[in-house]
Amino acid sequence: MDATDRVSPGGAVAACAGRRGRVVGLALACHPGPALAVTALACALALGSGLGGPRSALVTVAVLTGQLSVGWCNDAYDARRDARAGRRGKPAADGTVGPGAVWAAAAVALALCVPLSLACGALAGTVHLVAVAAGWLYNLWLKATALSWLPYVAGFGALPAAVALSLPGGPWPRWWTVAAGALLGFAAHLADTLPDIAADRAAGIRGLPHRLGDTGTRLLLPLPLLGATAVLALGPPGPVDAGGAAALVLAGAAALVGPALGRRWRKAALAGAVAVAAVDLALLLARGATAA
Repeated sequence: MDATDRVSPGGAVAACAGRRGRVVGLALACHPGPALAVTALACALALGSGLGGPRSALVTVAVLTGQLSVGWCNDAYDARRDARAGRRGKPAADGTVGPGAVWAAAAVALALCVPLSLACGALAGTVHLVAVAAGWLYNLWLKATALSWLPYVAGFGALPAAVALSLPGGPWPRWWTVAAGALLGFAAHLADTLPDIAADRAAGIRGLPHRLGDTGTRLLLPLPLLGATAVLALGPPGPVDAGGAAALVLAGAAALVGPALGRRWRKAALAGAVAVAAVDLALLLARGATAA
């Protein structure tokens, strides 16, 4: 073996560390927090609706691949803008992993998402793929417009609908589950964008929260959060039970405290939104869980 063909132990270690760093960077570029949160929500809805283990697993994997594709698309598309802004925690922007690799991962995830979604049922799969398409549309265009909220509303509203349509016979979802999902999606957009309004504005992004400003977004955020809980508590037929009343109280506290603490903790509003979503999911599951 020629000397030029030899790889020193130090070089092998460095190469291995580099590959490991790229894998970690690719994992972080998919926005793992939101991706796992939405996937867990879909899994809980599927199991709670009575889909059963194998069918619930199919729905969960379909949602996960869709979320991965949207997350990777977001980081790859924003790589240059994030690099110019010096934003931290953006692997495609800081050189940890190349934007081309992130684009490729997004394409593979999307290619897997299509058959997995349609395997849940033609109508259920179509609804989910429309939600995924809305996420891509947000990344590539709507993020910087006054309609930046629309993909979030469509995506979160479609989630309980897709789960319901995956049930045997494809029953239509109850209106209040879709409405609550849409309201939570609107709130998620406000909460997720709130910490980055100033940086996004400097980069030329003018979505709805950027137009409202920090104060306007902070004041608006509790309304869709409370609205989602109210729809779930008041939407089903019959009087509001103790669980519904407790959910309204807990959601109201989380919805108000989160934005109020935003100046001390950057992610407080988002944490409050997640807390309300957890309360709403618990309320939905306690009522028989079903999206259908």
